[in-house]
Amino acid sequence: MRRYGKHTDEDDIRQRPNRKGNRPRTNIRPKHEDAAEGMVLTVDRGRLTVLVDGRPVHAMKARELGRKAAVVGDQVAVVGDLSGAKDTLARIVRIAPRASVLRRTADDDDPYERVVVANADQLAVVTALADPEPRPRMIDRCLVAAFDGGLTPLLVLTKSDLAPPDKLLELYGDLDIPYVVTSRAELEDGTALARVREQLDGRVTAFVGHSGVGKTTLVNALVAQDQRRTTGHVNAVTGRGRHTTTSARALPLPGDAGWVVDTPGVRSFGLHHVDPSRVIHAFPDLEPGTENCPRACSHDEPDCALDAWVAEGHADPARLYSLRRLLATRERREGD
Repeated sequence: MRRYGKHTDEDDIRQRPNRKGNRPRTNIRPKHEDAAEGMVLTVDRGRLTVLVDGRPVHAMKARELGRKAAVVGDQVAVVGDLSGAKDTLARIVRIAPRASVLRRTADDDDPYERVVVANADQLAVVTALADPEPRPRMIDRCLVAAFDGGLTPLLVLTKSDLAPPDKLLELYGDLDIPYVVTSRAELEDGTALARVREQLDGRVTAFVGHSGVGKTTLVNALVAQDQRRTTGHVNAVTGRGRHTTTSARALPLPGDAGWVVDTPGVRSFGLHHVDPSRVIHAFPDLEPGTENCPRACSHDEPDCALDAWVAEGHADPARLYSLRRLLATRERREGD
């Protein structure tokens, strides 16, 4: 084994030859200070569409981002060809911190969480009052995901011409969630769209719902152009529809009034990733009562301090019931 003294000459140091003739790899990465800012509109098999200065630009993720993935709604920094012309490709070199995140897992046993939308202000949970029948467990799970991710929920109930909304609205009355009820006739004459637009004005709203509830039909009517295939077949036996939206897509509302994000129809909404300590933030009237809770309290156990807090008159018992009903959805599979 060759040993070197204190005064070695550079010529004595052996170097591994670079057979490819290129520069050696380095951990130093460019800062890309001249990168343009944009918003991710679509993601399709590693290719992303980014809105840069009002025009769509095709891009891919830069290697230096590693496993960090960009999703619809992300604010990103882009370099390269930003013309948006055919067969051009830019690179996403930075992803800005997210203000909110809508996440889900395939089921409650799946530890791998999927980010559906980033930086949305609210989550519109679309459900039909009939054909297919409403699924309250599914709605509960979407609400938990919204509260956990920092989004304000909005209930959009469709097909009120087939069934009244009163029973379903009563179930969520204590949560103080805004809602809009629509019928097919009102969608055709525009009165329902006006009510929905009031709730969307100036916001980024993600639309979620299981297939067949009319979610994409509503989104297309809101953006005033045929962006998606709309009609999905509803199975007469299961009462469930066929997916007509296969990937999330951000669409601008007319007059720069905001954005809607149409997401694929879901048959399940796993909550493996949800932390009960974050859901409680959506109940400001109950949150102070958790100060005396035991460590890692689930807020649905005998030692929970919320029982005493409510008994002392600090909050409505119905609100505590609603919180625990939502948290319990993490332990129940949708449809149980």
